[in-house]
Amino acid sequence: MSTFDYFNGQFIPTGTPVITADSRALRYGDGLFETIKVINDQLLLSGLHFSRLFNGMELLGFDIPKHFTPASITEIILQLCRKNKAGRAARVRLSVLRGNGGPYDPETMQPRLLIQCWPLQEHLMELNQNGLQVDIYPDARKSSDAFSHLKSNNYLPYLMGAQFARNNQLNDAVLLNVYDRICDATIANIAWIKNGTIFTPPLSEGCVGGVMRNYLLQNCEAITGHRMIEQAGTAADLAGADEVFLTNAISGIRWVAQCGNSQYGNQLGTQLYKQLVSPMNAQ
Repeated sequence: MSTFDYFNGQFIPTGTPVITADSRALRYGDGLFETIKVINDQLLLSGLHFSRLFNGMELLGFDIPKHFTPASITEIILQLCRKNKAGRAARVRLSVLRGNGGPYDPETMQPRLLIQCWPLQEHLMELNQNGLQVDIYPDARKSSDAFSHLKSNNYLPYLMGAQFARNNQLNDAVLLNVYDRICDATIANIAWIKNGTIFTPPLSEGCVGGVMRNYLLQNCEAITGHRMIEQAGTAADLAGADEVFLTNAISGIRWVAQCGNSQYGNQLGTQLYKQLVSPMNAQ
């Protein structure tokens, strides 16, 4: 079956080249992206996704055209999912790219919109049965600045962390910030549980402002009765936790069985998944 991508006003066959060697996105990682879960023609957590996207575009100085709105982008995403026979359950990657040019002379400050989608794998619709094996990646430190919370195309620390995880037969790797405190994982935010309280690093620690992280912070206590608070944490906090889990928009929650030499349970993590993630998957 032929599949399609969307680029700047057109649906194009998957694999069609969309940028040149002069692209600032290619040269410098100049852009942002969102990874969105679509269930039964509904974009999950769309308000949080578009808030993060448009706030990031404003922070990076994009000139946002009037037609570039959450409503218009939503309609394009749904059209693409239908064209690719993935409207029931899909993983969508939305990229906002800068055009051609050097550091001081971009041809335009308007966004170029690239959207891709794929049918969602069944295992991403349920809590992982086997706990993840992770460890701390030793060779990179995330900065903590005005841009560190963005989901940007400048992805090198996470890419190398993922390579470290693959080379060491791990499911993911945990990154530290420049203060040697817990930041996030390569494709997810991180949280740990101690004595029934859930902790996750604040954005000031350099972690990506994850959509699922945001949703849990807003809703966890009201729905489950358990507090989720933002607090800086160290490797020692992670080692001494009762449970650890990772969060992102596609999987929701994935529980961690082991980080380094520390092992964890999943009782509360399972409860959180059933109460906070499963209802969204059943839409």
